[in-house]
Amino acid sequence: MLDYRFIKENLEAVKKNISNRNMNADADLVVSLFDKRTALTTEVQSLQQKRNENAKAMKGKLEQDQRQALIEEGKAIKEQIANCEKKLAEIETELDEAGRKIPNMAHSDAPVGSLDSENLEVKQVGKPRNFGFKPKDHVQLAQDLDLVDFDAATKVSGNKFYYLKNEAVFLEQALVMYAMNILRKHGFTPFITPDIAREEILQGIGFNPRGNESNVYSLEGEQSCLVATAEITLGGYHSGEILPKEKLPLMYCGLSHCFRREAGAAGQFSKGLYRVHQFTKLEMFVYCLPEQSDSIHEKLRQIEEEIFQGLGIPFRVVDTCTGDLGAPAYRKWDLEAWMPGRGENGDWGEVTSTSNCTDFQARRLNVRYKDDDGKNRFVHMLNGTAVAVSRALVAILENYQNEDGTITVPEALVPFCGFDVIKHKG
Repeated sequence: MLDYRFIKENLEAVKKNISNRNMNADADLVVSLFDKRTALTTEVQSLQQKRNENAKAMKGKLEQDQRQALIEEGKAIKEQIANCEKKLAEIETELDEAGRKIPNMAHSDAPVGSLDSENLEVKQVGKPRNFGFKPKDHVQLAQDLDLVDFDAATKVSGNKFYYLKNEAVFLEQALVMYAMNILRKHGFTPFITPDIAREEILQGIGFNPRGNESNVYSLEGEQSCLVATAEITLGGYHSGEILPKEKLPLMYCGLSHCFRREAGAAGQFSKGLYRVHQFTKLEMFVYCLPEQSDSIHEKLRQIEEEIFQGLGIPFRVVDTCTGDLGAPAYRKWDLEAWMPGRGENGDWGEVTSTSNCTDFQARRLNVRYKDDDGKNRFVHMLNGTAVAVSRALVAILENYQNEDGTITVPEALVPFCGFDVIKHKG
């Protein structure tokens, strides 16, 4: 969440940012409620001072009528304070609700646009393979090689679930270990995180846990949800804490299942493993000083590039446009892998992203550090996908397919899975 005073002092810039992000939020309302809260807070403090003066006067030597007058005055002040505090609580609730709708400010270099098609390509790494045959999509490949069972999963769990089978099981584990070892080399502390988080943690991170637009599964009666990413659980890990400045940055990576409703997601590019309700993901998360976040954001992107370069998957990097940024993100890089089976002639598909959320999440979750002057400041928080297994599998199956229908395993994964080719069964 943005600082309310910042919103007031930069109102036009905040309103322009909301427009650029194509979001619905009322910055004028936030300023109005902020001013009302300030005025009511001042009034409450003034009344409390009067109450203290009244109580002090009651301790002196008084005539009976003087004492009675002070008693009546004290009762009136007490009632006034109660009324003001009630109004203040109502205003604070309204302000919090309106304030949470205001997105983070976007980086000045983030391209302005409303659709992902307006994201700006920064570079390409690797060249799409020229096949001497018509490449299949991953759904056909997985069915032919008995790697994924979508039909049984639909019967058991519903649409957009899947069973991984045979070599695909080892590929998932290999991808996790491959990426985990790269992150260990870069100094990340590894976690296996819970798959459930309290709603206040989701709200702090910037996810909406309730309503038709929510992308998360709420647990009825529990005030908690299944996590959509380990960003939620890693971001909540230090909620309400003051972190030692000398320990920053803290670099964590979390392995978790991810559950997403994917409401309204449809179309040919959503089929198969690309957009599902449950998948495994290894997430990077960093707590750092404000002056460190830009350079760490670059580092997270470079690690994502290292992972996919090591897999031999062609990809491109895009600077995400304002309309495609999530509310907490100040700037976001996406890695889009080349997927030969996507559409008629292949296309790019997002496989990872990394976001600098500055102090937007830290304000909601109250994660701070003490600066050199002894003042408490909010940390900056960043996240990035090391590997989302289901999408990485799409890219591997389609890029490494052979004319005879077999799949060559990327060299980097062979030591972890123990085989170098996936063949037809029987």
